[in-house]
Amino acid sequence: MVSGGEINHAARTPSSLPSPLTPTYLNFSFYKVDPKWRWLNDIAKEEAAKEFSSLVEVAKTKMKVRTYSTLGLRTDTDFMLWMICDSVEKIQVLTSKVYSTIIGKYIELSHVYLSCIRKSVYSNNKIMPGFLTDEDPMKYVIVYPFIKAREWYLLPFEERKKMMDEHIAVGRRFPEVRLNTSYSFGIDDQDFMLAFETNDLIAFQDLIVQLRETRVSEYVTKDTPMIVCVYKETEDIVRSIG
Repeated sequence: MVSGGEINHAARTPSSLPSPLTPTYLNFSFYKVDPKWRWLNDIAKEEAAKEFSSLVEVAKTKMKVRTYSTLGLRTDTDFMLWMICDSVEKIQVLTSKVYSTIIGKYIELSHVYLSCIRKSVYSNNKIMPGFLTDEDPMKYVIVYPFIKAREWYLLPFEERKKMMDEHIAVGRRFPEVRLNTSYSFGIDDQDFMLAFETNDLIAFQDLIVQLRETRVSEYVTKDTPMIVCVYKETEDIVRSIG
């Protein structure tokens, strides 16, 4: 249980990267594969893998795209595309092109989340989320929507900040876990979208266990589904789904 925008182990902002104030949208699209896909012959599957990989590589010239496998980790999703760009229209273009591929005829969206970047009101540091830097993705990302109770926003700011300081202190005990926070107010159903990157799932679990004991957790109304994703190349994802 984690409060959005407050625990940050991301990289410092390189001078060549855009300001955090530049409009930046994030889309987490989770796809479920139709069982009929498995009936395709191996040649068609190989062509589909190369086609899908080529599409993603071309998209990367206009936006950031990361691909993750969720195969065998949940019943409602097999892979995820994490898109990061300066307009929602670019997200729509890529999604449309995905559906026009061979594999696009055999997949359906099971979860889709939209968010954007905003400066945290509780932190004055100059840290930029890892996904906006040139750092390599970590092995795992754990993605989930996050909603706080309305009562939280009615508390005096200083009271909220004091609780968040406790929350942030817990997060700093886990430098091996990188938090990417984005905001969904007004553009999706949740308040925040959280994406924790780590190479150690148990370290992330330990972090969550400790965060549930902070006062902020009293004001959390929803932090599910919590989806573990494994970073993989696009062709490897298509070949793995049967």
